[in-house]
Amino acid sequence: MKIGPIDIESPVILAPMAGVTNAPFRRLCRQFGGGLYVNEMVSARALVEGNEKTLKLASFDADESPRSLQLAGVDPHYMGEAVTRLIDEGRVDHIDINFGCPVKKVTKNGGGGALPFKRPLFTAVVRAAVEAAGTVPITIKMRVGIDDDHITYLDAGRIGADLGVAAIALHGRTVEQLYSGKADWSTIAKLREVVPSDIPVLGNGDIWEAQDALDMIDQTGCDGVVIGRGCLGRPWLFGELQAALEGRPIPDAKTIAEVRPIMIEHVEGLIDWFGDHKGIREFRKHTAWYLKGYPVGGEMRGKLGRIESLEELQELLWSIEDAPLPPENRRVARGHTRGPQVVALPDGWLNDAHDDAIASPDGDSAVSGG
Repeated sequence: MKIGPIDIESPVILAPMAGVTNAPFRRLCRQFGGGLYVNEMVSARALVEGNEKTLKLASFDADESPRSLQLAGVDPHYMGEAVTRLIDEGRVDHIDINFGCPVKKVTKNGGGGALPFKRPLFTAVVRAAVEAAGTVPITIKMRVGIDDDHITYLDAGRIGADLGVAAIALHGRTVEQLYSGKADWSTIAKLREVVPSDIPVLGNGDIWEAQDALDMIDQTGCDGVVIGRGCLGRPWLFGELQAALEGRPIPDAKTIAEVRPIMIEHVEGLIDWFGDHKGIREFRKHTAWYLKGYPVGGEMRGKLGRIESLEELQELLWSIEDAPLPPENRRVARGHTRGPQVVALPDGWLNDAHDDAIASPDGDSAVSGG
């Protein structure tokens, strides 16, 4: 699959996830299979203003290629300036624009999944990014709509295609659904029907194992898949996906003994990237994801979630008896499962879909990372 001038070995995209898709995790995923590995979401305004945390988030391994980053913002001026800065500084090869984030601190300012409802403002933000990008491809990622009464994805897809985006990704849930229920893959099929065939449409939602990706492509006609929660604690999923998409046998699920060294490699990467103290703490949440579905008791899981050092982690992991992943647990959900939710929106946001006003002068100041 191609996204603009970028050839992607496998039509699989790592979804940006706050506190997860940093350089060490992307490096680990790339070892298992091909794809496009996207950095965490970065606030366009914070980037333009030189926020230290944001600049750190917008960092890559020296040999990482292609370098892919997601921007979020509600102001066309800051979006254009952020794209210009990223390209002028040679930081990126691809930029994705977030129009799907469902979290309160983003949607309450009219950003993320709330923004496509305002068609003129959405158009202005996308146009600013595309015009500033030159030959660097701009893609967009979105949800179906704010809720069942405010569906936006078809209009947003048409607008994006007309403005020259290089690909469009759709999570088959509304903002209101958050992560509840099942992703509606039929919306991905409908988007594929209205977007010109030369623009890839990427499906997202409920891909927990390789067969799910094959099923999504078969049912929707999408050109590739976006992997979010499915790879939490499963960076090897990208190898399984590549095997399935190439018609090769899908590898067996890993045993605990096979998972241990991958966990150690991951935490060592986080320590190198963030330092000992923060690296260990960043890894705590990953311990639950790596061992989800395996026969590991609650007491051990609690200890792993409180580790203070690499040595403690190693001691605990090697005290766990080896065991396979039960077949029925291959598709067990990881990460967020919350929802539905009451969507936080600016006052009067739903009054007029054709209003191009920015909801708040501080709308672009949301903390980077999602």
